[in-house]
Amino acid sequence: MPRIIVLPHSEICPEGAVIDDAEAGNSICEELLKHGIEIEHACEMSCACTTCHVVVREGFNSLPPSDELEDDLLDRAWGLEACSRLSCQAVIGQDDLTVEIPRYTINHARENH
Repeated sequence: MPRIIVLPHSEICPEGAVIDDAEAGNSICEELLKHGIEIEHACEMSCACTTCHVVVREGFNSLPPSDELEDDLLDRAWGLEACSRLSCQAVIGQDDLTVEIPRYTINHARENH
């Protein structure tokens, strides 16, 4: 089973985390949520927002390529990097991953309340 190392995030995962039993075929978002890491996912993982944006620090090339819709959404994400993905669309393979949850996210629904 692949491992996901989550780098520390001041609010969501202050100590960082290691998921030793990530299930290949699931998205990064699904695995984070399954292991108690409450990453935002305002569109309920339907590839309609950028709140689950992550930066894949290690293992990026092991992920299936992003499609045009994901790329268009990522262009709007805060802190976009060359190895950015929407965690709801990034399907885990057999390789280990190291991910960083950006400090900020763009969540219009939350910002307006």
